[in-house]
Amino acid sequence: MVYDVTEQEEALNSFDAARRRDALEELVDAVRAGDVVFPEPRPIVNVHQHTFFSFNGYGYSPSFLAWRSRREGLLVAGIVDFDVLDGVDEFLDAGRLLGLRTTAGLETRVYVPGLAHQVMNSPGEPGIAYYMGVGFVSKQSADREMLSHLKSTAQARNVAMLERVNRYLTPVEIDYERDVLPLTPSGNPTERHLCKAYDLKARLVFPQKEALVAFWKEKLGVDEARLERAMLNAPVFQGLIRSKLMKAGGPGYIKPDGPDFPLLDDVASFARRGGAVPTYAWLDGTTDGEENVARLLDTVMAAGTVAVNIIPDRNWNFEDPAVKHTKVEALYTFVRAVNERGLPIAVGTEMNAYGQPFVDRFDVPELQPVVEDFVRGALIFYGHTVLQQAAGLGYVSDWAARHFQSLQDKNAFYHEVGKLADPSKAPEHYRLRAEMTPDDVRRALRQGAA
Repeated sequence: MVYDVTEQEEALNSFDAARRRDALEELVDAVRAGDVVFPEPRPIVNVHQHTFFSFNGYGYSPSFLAWRSRREGLLVAGIVDFDVLDGVDEFLDAGRLLGLRTTAGLETRVYVPGLAHQVMNSPGEPGIAYYMGVGFVSKQSADREMLSHLKSTAQARNVAMLERVNRYLTPVEIDYERDVLPLTPSGNPTERHLCKAYDLKARLVFPQKEALVAFWKEKLGVDEARLERAMLNAPVFQGLIRSKLMKAGGPGYIKPDGPDFPLLDDVASFARRGGAVPTYAWLDGTTDGEENVARLLDTVMAAGTVAVNIIPDRNWNFEDPAVKHTKVEALYTFVRAVNERGLPIAVGTEMNAYGQPFVDRFDVPELQPVVEDFVRGALIFYGHTVLQQAAGLGYVSDWAARHFQSLQDKNAFYHEVGKLADPSKAPEHYRLRAEMTPDDVRRALRQGAA
C-alpha cells in the first residue's frame, strides 16, 4: 500500500505557519515509520528557489520546497526570496528535520556606479543589477534597517505601478491592501501578485466571457485567439498581463533610476554583516555590461562580491542552434573566469514563474563541462551555512580570513565541510568554537558524524 501524503503536502503550502509545521511533522513521522522512503541524494542541486514569501510560480512554501527537494534526491537545496528573509528559519529547520543540506538567501536590485551606463543582468536597465546574499542563517542575523529599506523600496515601486495600471485599466482597478496583500503570507507582494489581482478583479467586473475577452483584447493589444489560449491557464495569462502592462513599454513601467536602489557596496556590506556571502547574479553574457567579463568581475569584486549565481536554463536551453552556441560559449567563458578568481557558484531554476522546472537538467551535454563546478559551489554554500550557524565560522567571517591565505584552500575547506556535515544534526551538535583551527573543525565533524 502506498502512503498518501496529498493532504499533508497541500497543508505545507498554507499561509498558516502552524499548519505548515504540523503537516511537516506528520510527514517526518511517516518517514521515520518507513511509510515514506527518501532516495539517496544525487549530484543535482538547486540553491535558487523562490518561495511564496516573495513569489513562487506554484505557490510553494519553504517547508514544501524542502520536502520536495528531499523527495527528489537533491544533494543541496536553497531558497532565495526578493527583499525579505521571512523563509530562512523555516527552510533551514525543515532541512534538519528531513536530513537535507540547505542554504538560504535574499535577492534584490542594486545600483552599480562603476557600470552606470552598461546593461548587466537587468535587461534594458543600465546601471541596475540583480544581486544576492547567499547563506543567511536567520532573519534575526540581518540588519533590520536595511531589510526594512529593501522591502519598503520595492513596495513603493509596486504602489506607483499599481496607480499607473489602474488608470489604464479603468474600470478594472485594484486596491493594494484589499486585493493584493492577501495574496501573500507576509505582506511582500511582487509584480506577479499585482497581475494575479488584476486577473481576478477583471473576472468580477466582466463576468461574461465575451465582455472579458473584449476588455483584455483592447488593453493588452493581442489577437483574440492568443488571448483565449492564454486565459485557459491563469499563470500564463498573468504572465501576459505582466509583459504587456508592467515591463518596458507598458503603461505601468517605471524606468529605474540609480538612486531608486541601494548601492552595490551597501548591499554587499549588508550581506557580509549578516553572515551571508555577497553574490553577483549572472544573466547570460550577452549584454554590454556582461560581455566584458573581466571588467564586470573586477567591478563587483571591488565592492566585496565573493561569489556568483547562474541560472543554467538561461544559458543553454534554446532551440536555435546559433543562439544556443552563443549562450553556452558565454557560460563556459564566465565559469572559467570565476574559477580563476576563486568565486564559488550558486545555481538554480528560480521557480518565480509558472512552468520553470524544479531542478536543472544536469545530464544535458551542454552542462557537462560545468556540472562539477555547480555541485561544488552548492556544497561550499552548505558548508558555510553549517559553520556560520554553529559558531560564526562562515565563509566571510573573521575566522575564515585569519585561517585561509588562499581562496583555493578556503574553497576546498568549505567544500569538505559541506560533504562531512550531517544535515540531520543541529549545528550545536558538533560543539564548534571560534578558537578551533580548520583541522579541529574537520575532526569535530568526523567525530560528530560517527
